Amino acid sequence: MSIFRVIEGADSLVGNVDVPADKSIAHRSILFAAISEGTSRVVGFPDAADPQSSLACVRALGVTVEEDEGDLVVHGQGLQGLKKPAGDLDCGNSGTTMRLLSGILAGQPFDTRLIGDASLSVRPMRRIIDPLQKMGAQLSAVDGHAPLVIFGREAPLKAISYRLPVASAQVKSCVLLAGLYADGETSVIESEASRDHTERMLGLSRFETGEDRIISATGGVAPPARIWSIPGDFSAAAFLLVAASLLEGSLIRLPRVGLNPTRTGLMDVLRAMGADIRVENEREVSGEPIGDLVVKSAQLTGIRVDGDIIPNLIDEIPILAVAGALAEGVTEIRDASELRHKESDRIAAVVTGLRAMGAKVEEFEDGLAITGGSTLTGADIATHHDHRIAMAFAVAGLTATGQTRIQDAGIADVSFPGFFDVLDALR
Repeated sequence: MSIFRVIEGADSLVGNVDVPADKSIAHRSILFAAISEGTSRVVGFPDAADPQSSLACVRALGVTVEEDEGDLVVHGQGLQGLKKPAGDLDCGNSGTTMRLLSGILAGQPFDTRLIGDASLSVRPMRRIIDPLQKMGAQLSAVDGHAPLVIFGREAPLKAISYRLPVASAQVKSCVLLAGLYADGETSVIESEASRDHTERMLGLSRFETGEDRIISATGGVAPPARIWSIPGDFSAAAFLLVAASLLEGSLIRLPRVGLNPTRTGLMDVLRAMGADIRVENEREVSGEPIGDLVVKSAQLTGIRVDGDIIPNLIDEIPILAVAGALAEGVTEIRDASELRHKESDRIAAVVTGLRAMGAKVEEFEDGLAITGGSTLTGADIATHHDHRIAMAFAVAGLTATGQTRIQDAGIADVSFPGFFDVLDALR
């Protein structure tokens, strides 16, 4: 990865961009195909590092995956056909890989050890260990962190009803995948909606009662083999939506972007701030809504963002904070303490970076408040080995006077390979 990348201010951004395939759906497509009965085809699987970690782990578990004209052909092994890996399963920087794969491995008859890079090794795993242990799985970790050892078992797991203490699609998905290896029906109860890709893609039972949403998986039912077509990643599109909104005279078109309503909270917030974002050609592919996004520059106004919408834009908060720094008035983001436990402490990283660029920012334990309307000044930005911090401050650099130097800029390849080249091409 490069040591740093220099970002110069831009007048405007114009052009069409095919954003990378959706990582959340890519992870699930390869994992579900691996334990399906039959052969699946995955169309548009991304080169980004995180989903490639899931692919490497699947292959290490004995699943044959072939490439055919750019697609992946996955020969599913069924629920019980995975093989003991020859060594550790390296999840790289991907929390999704480690957490979802743990649900599958909890029901296997062999031991596995999951490892990750330095960033992943300090992310909390107790949140999946606790429910898996309630289901009868045996695991060990280092103070609740990776390396994570999952011990094999011959008997089925125990079906449970588990209420999520914090909205988390990864924890929900882990428990539901473990439920495929349980005796009976496993249910997850959430009071705040989180990303629903797993239940959509597996066709799981879902219903609401009062303020709760209950999702259930039946043990012994393998995912069906099928064709998975992966849409563009809204989380990747988010950086370009904000960049085009902030730079006067900009016009960007982003075709075939996933528009799952549990993922597009940022678009709702940007529109409430005054952004000009239009959706065209809406349709559904592989059970997921998609469309073409067209964004033009607009004057943004700060608002308060909190409550139920936070889980639907948790990954986009760093770039939302950049939008707040250029909006008129105050943008306050609360109820986002989960950001402290991502690839970096994203609240601290955003506050430090924006202050270095001259923005007025107040930090809270669960968020931050940015007073916008002033001109940003280029600065040296530490990414803390976090791809979203790197990309958010690259966008900030486009709006700033002077040079912005993004340290460890290559980390952006985790989710958006070629991101900086895209920005250059749009100038």
